[in-house]
Amino acid sequence: GKSGDDNANADAADPEKAAVDAEEDIPWFTRFKEVFWTYLPLGFVAFGGPQAHVAILRDHLVVQRAWLDEEQFTELFAIGQGLPGPTSTQLVVSTALARAGPIGGLTAFFLWNLPGLVVLITCGVLIASFVDPNNPPWYLIGLPPAAITLVFKAFYGFGKKLDKVGIVLCLISTLVAILINGDERITPTVSQYVYPCLLVFGGLVTLLDSKREKPFGTYKSASKGWDAESDVTMKRIGIPLWVGGLIFFLWAVVLTVSILLVDRAGIDNVYLEIFEVMYRIGSLIFGGGQVVLPMLQTEVVPYWMTKDQFFQGLGLAQSMPGPLFNFSAYLGAVYQGVAGGLVAYVGL
Repeated sequence: GKSGDDNANADAADPEKAAVDAEEDIPWFTRFKEVFWTYLPLGFVAFGGPQAHVAILRDHLVVQRAWLDEEQFTELFAIGQGLPGPTSTQLVVSTALARAGPIGGLTAFFLWNLPGLVVLITCGVLIASFVDPNNPPWYLIGLPPAAITLVFKAFYGFGKKLDKVGIVLCLISTLVAILINGDERITPTVSQYVYPCLLVFGGLVTLLDSKREKPFGTYKSASKGWDAESDVTMKRIGIPLWVGGLIFFLWAVVLTVSILLVDRAGIDNVYLEIFEVMYRIGSLIFGGGQVVLPMLQTEVVPYWMTKDQFFQGLGLAQSMPGPLFNFSAYLGAVYQGVAGGLVAYVGL
């Protein structure tokens, strides 16, 4: 009896632990419905790009519903930034996964992407079918310059946050990008190898700088992260470590096989080509939606479409809710219709 009282008193003294223990008994289907109704409207209202998406998710998940605390949310956001692919979408999947397991994560992913995906595939098919790329109508002429200004605005926002080391690395990577796209003896396709090398180089420079007694850069201290004393979140995720390792292995196998089939075996299948290009780019690009644009343009212009068609779609994608990676669906749809759009979307 005394030990039970002691446990009760300990839980009362730690309200966060008590809240976690109370939520442990919430049935999975109840948590799944919470995920569904939380993310259903977000796919229609998530305008403004990755920074706005993160703010929307924080407001809904941390402030309004208290599914995560600030430390956990920040930890997931940092992990997403360190992985290839769209950071805001990874944040959507990981937060829903922590709430309702793999099915909840996949459901949130689908709801987050669906509205923009449908609109961009439709626009891609219509532009490819009814718009002359050499003589676009007046209402599409303004989209390319508008898209370029939005990309510049995003990178300007990134640049304002850089410290001294970041500015130097930014200038170096900019010079490399200009060299790749401007030198007659260097093909633009080498960007698929150069960009990952720049990422590794930048990581090594910041790592070495952070070890100095007086570093040039500004580095935050490590966050507390997840509560190691509670296994509720791991139980909800429901994926053991070996399954996570298997998923990583399958990703590497699919990447290797698709590259070998297209580049080495020379298999002539347009949908395999679309998938390989998008899957490879999605596997190599770190940093979010805007970062993927130069590599996408290098791969698809002028082989799949004209430069104007590319920027018309980019302007449309920037005006849609959801992640900018939905732009892949437009590119595939312009090239090979609805099927091409779906294959490109899955690949990226």
